Formats: sequence, structure tokens, C-alpha cells
Amino acid sequence: MTRSNRIRFDSLMAHSPDAHLVPSRHRTVGSRWCMVGGLAVLGLLAGILPRSTLAQDEGGLYIAGYRFSFEQAAEQGLARNPGGRRFFVLALPPSTDALNRALPKSATGVRDRVVAGGGVLLVCQRDIDNGSIDAATLIPEVAAVRGFPPRGSQAIPPGERYFPGEQRDNLPANNEALRRLRAACS
Repeated sequence: MTRSNRIRFDSLMAHSPDAHLVPSRHRTVGSRWCMVGGLAVLGLLAGILPRSTLAQDEGGLYIAGYRFSFEQAAEQGLARNPGGRRFFVLALPPSTDALNRALPKSATGVRDRVVAGGGVLLVCQRDIDNGSIDAATLIPEVAAVRGFPPRGSQAIPPGERYFPGEQRDNLPANNEALRRLRAACS
């Protein structure tokens, strides 16, 4: 097929319902433009979306209390989230002692590095409610998180991820991390 015949054939087949039957070597020019256009649209969307919606901008959840001390969980979070990327450290009793404002300066090094490194310090609201943690003794950078509501409850409105009035800035944007956080605090 000569070049002029191929161009004519391509223009005729472009609008044909049988265009998918044409061998790909006859459709490469149009396919390349579609791919370039698609990549441009994706690039535009990435620039428009808020940074919190992009998974690469947020680190994970590190839980201190069951198998890890606060120091271990904090060090792991710092190591895996360099450069100030936001991550979350949930402290369960007795690991919450590291979040006490009465802690001597010599013992606050890891905690201070977490806050300076973009970490968000969390405790469970249920631990405050049941008296395991005294909220008055916690440093101001600590946020309390509620667990899942009881089955059948409308405490979290349908289609929502947060309780009404809950500080969303203190919680993960990632659904899996938020689910793990709420499960740990239930």
C-alpha cells in the first residue's frame, strides 16, 4: 500500500465501526496522539487534585503498644517517611507515657523528632474516656481519635469517613490507614 493510499485508508477507517479490525501498524499516528492527549489529561488532573488526595504525599500508620514501644514505632515512621512527609503514630497504653508533658527533656528526643519530621501523634478517645489516659497530661500536639461506631449507628453519616466535628487534618487521607486507625481504637 503506498503512502497516499494508506492515508486515505486511515481516514476512511477512522470512523468505521470495524476500525478495531485494522492492523495496528495502520493506526499508529492516531493512537500516539490519543496516548499523548491522555497523558496530558492525567497530568492536568494531578496538578488540580489537592495534595492530600495523592497517596505518595502521605506516609503510613505506626502503632505503639502491642508489639512495639513508642520509640520503635516512631523510629520506624521517621525512617520510612523522610523529608517531612506526613505520617501517623498511634500510642496505646502504656506507650502513651512518651506523650506526657511532664516527661523530662532528656526523654523527649524521639517524640520531638516525630513532630518536627511531619508525624502526627494520636491516642484513642476510648482510652481517655475509660481513664487509661489523662488528657490533661498530654502534650498539645496529640490528637484523640475515635474508633468505629457500634454496628447500626448513624454516628458517621452514610457516605462519610469522619464523625461530625472531627478534625480531618489529624487523620489519614488513605482509606486503609484510616480503617486500621479506627479498628485499633474501637
